This record gives sequence, C-alpha cells and structure tokens, in this order.
Amino acid sequence: MKVAVIGAGIVGSLIAREFTKYEIDVEVFEKLPDVGWGITKANSGILHAGYDDEPGTLRAKYCAKGNEMYDRLSKDLNFELKRIGSLVLAFSEEELNILKELEKRGKDNGVKGLKILNRIESLEVEPNLSREVISALYAPSAGIIAPWEAAQAAIENAVENGAMLHLSTEIKNISNENNQYVLDTSNGEFQFDMVINAAGLWADDLAEKTGVKVSPLHPRRGEYILLDQPGVVRTVIFPTPSEAGKGILVLPTVHDTVLLGPTSQDLPPTQKESTKTTFDGLSKIVKSAQKLVPAVNISKTIRTFAGLRPENDIKDFVLKREGNMMHVVATRSPGLSSAPAIAKDIVNDMLGDLEIKKRSDFNPHRAPLVKVIEMSDKERENIIAKNPSYGRVICRCNHVTEGEVVDAIRHGARTLDGIKFRTTAMFGRCQGSFCTVKIMKIMKRELGKNYEEIRKNLPNSQIVDGDVR
Repeated sequence: MKVAVIGAGIVGSLIAREFTKYEIDVEVFEKLPDVGWGITKANSGILHAGYDDEPGTLRAKYCAKGNEMYDRLSKDLNFELKRIGSLVLAFSEEELNILKELEKRGKDNGVKGLKILNRIESLEVEPNLSREVISALYAPSAGIIAPWEAAQAAIENAVENGAMLHLSTEIKNISNENNQYVLDTSNGEFQFDMVINAAGLWADDLAEKTGVKVSPLHPRRGEYILLDQPGVVRTVIFPTPSEAGKGILVLPTVHDTVLLGPTSQDLPPTQKESTKTTFDGLSKIVKSAQKLVPAVNISKTIRTFAGLRPENDIKDFVLKREGNMMHVVATRSPGLSSAPAIAKDIVNDMLGDLEIKKRSDFNPHRAPLVKVIEMSDKERENIIAKNPSYGRVICRCNHVTEGEVVDAIRHGARTLDGIKFRTTAMFGRCQGSFCTVKIMKIMKRELGKNYEEIRKNLPNSQIVDGDVR
C-alpha cells in the first residue's frame, strides 16, 4: 500500500505522521521549499478552546478534541506548548450576553473549565486590560505554539519512521488509472493506491482536477503586527466575536514577543498569494488592540506581515472522500487546533476496511533541537566543552549559537528562512541585520554553496548576486 499526502502544512504533516504508524509506504509532496511555509506559517499560533464553533459543525467536532491531543504531541515531538488560557472581553451588557452564549456553546462542544469573570476577576488575570471591561469569558485550555515548529517536528518524525518527503514539488495533475492515482508533478510522475489532498488554499483546485466538486475557496487575508513587548499580556485576549470572525487579538507568543491581529479581508480566488500589508489594515490593528489593552506600545514593533486563510461560503471544514482519495478543504481557524483530531479520523477512515497492521517499531518521539539559551549553566558548560560551536553566539537578539545553526542545516534547512524557523535566529528585534551574513557564511561552509546560491526562502529570493571585490 502506497499513500501520498499532498501538502506539508500542519494538517498534512500530522496526517503523514499518523499514516507511518501502519505498515504502508508514505510520501509527502510540498510545492514550497520547506515544511509549514503556507497557511501554517502565518497564523496566530493559538490552540483555541472550542467555544466559538457552532455545534454540529466539523469545526465544533474537532476543535476541543484536537486541542487536548496537543499535550501528548508536544511531549512526543518536542515542540513548545504553553497553556496560558484566553479571555474574551465584554464592554457592554449586550456583549456580556454574547459571552453567556459562547459559554453555553463551549460546554455543548465539550470545552472544560469555562468561566465568566467579573471586572475585578478579569483584571486580576490580566492587569493591563482596559478599565472599561465589564466581564470576560475565561478558557483555561487555550494555548499557544509556533505552528511551523509543530509541522516540522511531525514531518521529521514521519521521515524517521520511513516516510519520504518531496519538497519544491508541485502537483500539476492527478489522474486515476486502473485504481492507481497518478501524480504528475514538477519532478516527474508517481503512482499511489491512496491520496490525501491537504493542499491548503489550492485544495479546491486539486479536487477539481480529479473531477470532485467542493465548495470553492478564496483567501482571507489577515495582517499582523509583532511587538517586542514581553509581559504586556499573559493570556490570549479576544474581543467579543462578530459576524466577521473572532476579531483582532492581543497575545503573547512562545518566543516572548507579542502578536497583534489579524485583520479579516476576503480576497478573490485569483489572489491566493497576496500577502501584502496595508496602512488601513495596520491602523485598524493598532486601534482595536489598544481598545483591549491600552498599554500596547506600537513603538515596540519588530515587523508587520500578513497570512492567508482558506475560506469557503459554508464557513466549515470539508472532508470529502471519493474512492481512495480524501480531500481536506477549508481548514481555516480553528484548523491548527483541530489538526491532530482531523488527522486521526482521516487515517482511521481511509484504512478502516483494510487489513493493514500497525507497526510494532513505530517511534513516536522526535529529538529536540538544541537551545543553548534554555540550558542551565552546567548544561551549557558541558555542551560547549564537547562542541565549542555552541559557545559562539551568532544571533544576539535571541542568543542563537553557531552549533544551533549547523543543527538546523542538518535537520533540513536549506534557506535563511529554513534556519530562521528552526532556531529563531533573525526572528528578533533586529530581524537579521546583525546575523544574516554570519549565517550565510555557515551555510556556505556546511552546504558547499556560493553566496549567490543562498536564498531567503523561494527560488527567486537570492540575497546577493556576486562578489563586490
């Protein structure tokens, strides 16, 4: 049995890992040069509790269940998870009534620990909240992760368990010949018995290629502002939701920065790569964030960016099986939270009627990348004694060492962003101003590349085009 998983975002990565628990051959196809660089890379990184989703929807079915599964995943795959909880703020009696509806909905969806706090209780949890808040819905099960780290870890573990990863490989067409799915890719043809289409914003296009109709996708752009203002909030802060969505948030990240956003702008299907930011969007973020947390200081901005979410008209996930092909479509928020539960159900569905054994040698664990800054003094002394490169700091903002950059390369990083998203080098307040050249020198040495061959991320993103002297 050969299975292809198309898309190495968080959903596709966890599906691939789940398949490697069985005695089958698994191959993963990703059109970008690295794992988790699509929708997964540019979202808020929140594990939602599950109170916002309408009972009876797939979003409601999977959110709380998937959220709970992350505790085991983070331990097995060694990526950071912080259970910091969330608050939905109410500034009027009308909004308080909505919080009560959310509390009831959450309980119907199986969310544990929900509680409506009064003004004083809310300020005890978050001292920097606006003094105009009258109440808040507290959800202790909400958490934060770095989504790309989870996807990278899942793929690394899948590969360790026998999966094959094809990066920079775009699916041009899919045909079914004699009960075999033929994938026509930018790197040749491949045949499989079973295919999972988890292609993010392009999942509807791939479904169309196989003659399957799903609700069409369009991108919903969300702009963000990243601040170097640790401690201004301790939990995820939401406004009361509206028809447009969950609203603009204020939240800490696992890297001790603060994220503001996202906006919510529906774009036509032709703009599935439009990740520009706008003056209007960023201005809206500042105004909305400071309404929730007046202490937000926009002068602490590190960078701005935008991400895209796959939206459809029915506002729900679509899991549609045709033969031995499953289409996983519109995994917008809470897609990240739901991903582990979706992955488990899909694999159970696809293999349920087949006599395929579970592997006795499946290894659920992925060794962590070294993070020198998180070590004790004694641990740091020991690792530097064994390998002095762990004592040479390359990124001053986030204290990333040469040894960690080399580890990232050995774990598959082939671009500057590949290193960035594995180590947090170039992620800090200087955004690579001081460390980029040092990292390029390490890449040149380790990969045997000339400087002009090194890319930031995509094939056309070269940093230099030759020597000056």
